[in-house]
Amino acid sequence: MIRISTGMIYDAGVGTINTQTASLLHLQQQVATGRRILTPSDDPVSAARALVVTQSKDVVAQYATNQGNAISALGLEETQLTGVNDMLARVRELTVQAGNSTLAVSDRRSIAVELRARFDELLGIANATDGTGQYIFSGYMGDTKPFGTTVDQLNAAPTNEVTYQGDDGQRRLQVSPTRLLEVSDSGDDAFKRIRNGNGTFVTSYASGNTGTGVIDAGSVTDPAAWTALADKPIKIVFTSATTYNIVNSNATPVTLGSGTYQSGQPIAIPGGGASVTITGTPATADIFTLTPSTSQSIFKTLSNLIGTLERGGTGDAVLAKFAGDIGSALTNLDQANENILRVRTMIGSRLSEIDSLASVNEDLMLQYDETLSGLQDLDYAKAISDMQRKQLDLEAAQKSFMRTSQLSLFNYM
Repeated sequence: MIRISTGMIYDAGVGTINTQTASLLHLQQQVATGRRILTPSDDPVSAARALVVTQSKDVVAQYATNQGNAISALGLEETQLTGVNDMLARVRELTVQAGNSTLAVSDRRSIAVELRARFDELLGIANATDGTGQYIFSGYMGDTKPFGTTVDQLNAAPTNEVTYQGDDGQRRLQVSPTRLLEVSDSGDDAFKRIRNGNGTFVTSYASGNTGTGVIDAGSVTDPAAWTALADKPIKIVFTSATTYNIVNSNATPVTLGSGTYQSGQPIAIPGGGASVTITGTPATADIFTLTPSTSQSIFKTLSNLIGTLERGGTGDAVLAKFAGDIGSALTNLDQANENILRVRTMIGSRLSEIDSLASVNEDLMLQYDETLSGLQDLDYAKAISDMQRKQLDLEAAQKSFMRTSQLSLFNYM
């Protein structure tokens, strides 16, 4: 026979009540927090899975933050380049105005004054900084001012020659597990690496020309033929006011062809897949050249244009050269404008990509939330039912303990 002492009765009763109370408290905490798992011991497998999902969700949230930062950086760059396009539109308008043959030399110099202000405006945009003080167009070298004017050592005054002091790097941000997105463009690419002329060749006149002939920018009808034409640059040499020869200008000049000149009629380059148009009246021995295009910065284009307007001069031959310079400036301004638009197009494509990635991130976040809900969230109906049952169990334990604790032989004596 087992002897049951009063102490054992009390210990067992209190232990049972404490167990029921703890179980009821745990259910109350679950209901209060809305979470089924309060500690990993509640469901070790689900708790481990929830940790993995939470970590994945945090990574996606960081990608979302990076995407927001990328949008800010690209938006700021886009704003600056939009300003450049607007400025170039104004410069082109002034250039067309300056090309009016009725303007006096003083009028053109007045236009040059505004162009100098636009030059300084462009330099300011190219040296713009972001909200953290980093230069936008300096590549990886965010602390380095990208563009600076050279100094005339003799006069200790700035010139219109602009040098690039950054690098070709593009800053990037991780906006998805597999995508490092470019959030900047180098100033060298945006402002300096611009093809001059028509992008294939540059037309010009000889400084010794005495006629009134003016050559246009020319056009390429067969790029492959032009590329195959090794004898470049090419000269159009007038043997009289109405005849010309087309020759190369290598060490041993070779005549490629000849023709009869008519003002405004295209002159085809034999075997070159290109043509140019000359207007006016060239003089005997006047020469016009076609040279392969090279890179020319926006700053150089503006500097040349300002020099043309400030140079002045009179006479038919001088005015013809002036008209040719104005035509070249307009062509180069258009090339600069197209290059800025090209960079803006790339920015737009990156912003569009971010929109797509953001949509994917939103879907992932929703999926992770649903997964976490299935792992962690509480079934309120079941929990409340369990609470009522546990409360009943606790009350039964308390009442039974009260009755059991009152059992004693002394109650029957």
